[in-house]
Order: sequence, then C-alpha cells, then structure tokens
Amino acid sequence: MGKTSTKSRFNIPGRIGWATMEAPGFITLLYMMYSLPEQEGIDELPFVNKTMAALFTIHYLYRALLAPLILNPSMSPIHPTVWAAALSFQIINATCIGGWLGGYGPTTTADWQGKSIRVEIGLMVFALGLLGNIFHDEDLREIRRAAARGQKGKMEMEGGKSGGKVDKVYKVPENGLFRVVLYPHYLCEWIEWCGFWIIGGLDCIPAKNFVVNEVFAMLPRATRGKTWYIEEFGEEKIGGRKAVIPGII
Repeated sequence: MGKTSTKSRFNIPGRIGWATMEAPGFITLLYMMYSLPEQEGIDELPFVNKTMAALFTIHYLYRALLAPLILNPSMSPIHPTVWAAALSFQIINATCIGGWLGGYGPTTTADWQGKSIRVEIGLMVFALGLLGNIFHDEDLREIRRAAARGQKGKMEMEGGKSGGKVDKVYKVPENGLFRVVLYPHYLCEWIEWCGFWIIGGLDCIPAKNFVVNEVFAMLPRATRGKTWYIEEFGEEKIGGRKAVIPGII
C-alpha cells in the first residue's frame, strides 16, 4: 500500500478498500461484546472491559472510516491479496480481543480491584499514542493538500480547469517526530496498542498478540519505505532519520 504499492488491474480503490478491510474489526468486537455475555450468563460486564472496547472502537472509527472516507485527500489502490489478508486479520484479532473482553477474560469488578493505577497508566499511554498518530497523519495529509492547492492554482493561472486531476506529490515531512524517523505514525500506533495492553495486563494474551502482529506487519513496510525515501530524495536529505524507532531502526 502507499509508496510501495503493487500495481495490478485488480487493485481496489484506496478509500473503499481501506474502509471495507478495517471496519469489520470493530464491528466484530462490538458484536462479541453484545452477544457473548448473555451466552456466558454474565449480567453486566465490568466498566474497564467496556472502556477497552470503547478505545478499540474509537481507534477504528478514526482509522477505518474518518481518515479514509473524509480526511485523506487521496489514497493509493490496494491489492486484493493485501485487502484479504488485512480483513482476515481484523476479524481474527477482533474475535480474540472481543472474546477476552466479552466473557473469557475478567468478568467481574472484583477482577479489576487493585489495578486502577495500571489502568490509568495504560489509558494515558493509549491517548498519547492516538494523539501522536493523528498528529503525524495530519502532517502527511497537509503535504498533499498543499500540493493540491499549488497545482490547482497553477492550472487556473494557465487557463485550465481547476477540477482536473492533481498529481500526487511526495515530500519529506519535517514536523514532530518526523525530524528523527520517517514513520512516526507507525511508532505512535505501537505506543497506542501498548497502552491498550497495559490496561489489560501482561496476561492479556489477545492484546499482547495484537502488539506483536502490528510490529511484525508494519516494521518491514517502514524499512522498505525508508529505502524508497532514500532513492527518491537522497541520503543527504534523509540525514540520520531512522525508519520508525528513533536511534535504533
């Protein structure tokens, strides 16, 4: 996807592909939270369970619907195999997390007693990651918006129609953590889900597996993306920036 997308006649339009492969995740989790407690004879789930489900849903309302369908100026096409793999992951991941939250993990308020500090720390880490994710996403979006404004202005000055196709422009972002890494939005997403894991506790296997899968899926994309940036802009322009983890990789 994105700069390193695979070209294919079967590619799915970016906005539609992204929304349809990501949205089933939070929908599946909400269904699990609705249906599983009754099946397991649970009258009321603990507040923390509901809070974790809300955090998961908030992330994907932004990631699956708001960003691709409203905020992003453009999105690259998605190969069907990538779409199918992402959709499968979303459903499996949401089923595991939803199962843990909806009946197979902590099911009473007593299960969360003495863990309020851990929950509060996790909430702060999650919020920090989510805000960082949105901030750096918005920086990338503004680069595209500025390029689009410039191209439309040039077309109008030349007497062309401003509604014509706008060429995609890439630049090296300079704000926030972009000064030290090329994919800070990936790093912030990892931080976000580490916060989610902290809330659930070290023994929350679904949350741990989610973090591990995120890192293993996104790290290769970040390293390939760094190679693309160097080829496109040169090593001098990229400087000492790492791919995703400051000072490491």
